[in-house]
Amino acid sequence: MPYVVCEPCINCKYTDCVEVCPVDCFYEGPNFLAIHPDECIDCNACVPTCPVEAIYPDDEVPEEWQHYIEWNRYLAEQWKEMGYNITEKKGPLPDAEEWRSRPKSEKDILTWEAPAQQ
Repeated sequence: MPYVVCEPCINCKYTDCVEVCPVDCFYEGPNFLAIHPDECIDCNACVPTCPVEAIYPDDEVPEEWQHYIEWNRYLAEQWKEMGYNITEKKGPLPDAEEWRSRPKSEKDILTWEAPAQQ
């Protein structure tokens, strides 16, 4: 039962969760974090550290956010290939507090540009 980062993380990207992860299974996008489900050991260390309550066990993800289970896999794989594993706490995005109460959706998730093929 891996853990899943859900919609409240979008445009906030607090990284308290990565600091406590014993297996470094978090991957970082420009405005969102994702947990790689094959690397997560289900320890629950990240859940209480998330200030926006964005992390859930995959069997407890609210119905309206079920698609984030696949989004985490997809984005974590993509960001892993690009070298965006995050293992240390960073500051949140500059307008994170403002985004805590704003409506958002998966359409707001940004990703890194793939390197140009040579």
